[in-house]
Amino acid sequence: MPGAGGIKSTRMAKKSPRKPNAAFMKPVQPNEALAAVVGSNPLPRTELTKKLWAYIKKNALQDKKVKTNINADDKLKVVFGGKKTVSMFEMTKLVSNNLVK
Repeated sequence: MPGAGGIKSTRMAKKSPRKPNAAFMKPVQPNEALAAVVGSNPLPRTELTKKLWAYIKKNALQDKKVKTNINADDKLKVVFGGKKTVSMFEMTKLVSNNLVK
């Protein structure tokens, strides 16, 4: 029994570092509406999300009371399909609709 704990920790030490999902690293092309927010160059989804959140924070668009909601300004309203307020979860789907296939 005393040796059982040592085996487990040895297995844990050999675990390889997490690799990023290739689909998230593949560059995507924003359409004209989304390019007004994140730029027009193709970029991985991870970077697109970072730039989008930087824009939201810079312009104080996160709802003060309901933190999971984003209040759209004129640029984001176009990306959000004319909606004034969307949830973070809905935002992901709406942003995907603004990528050039």
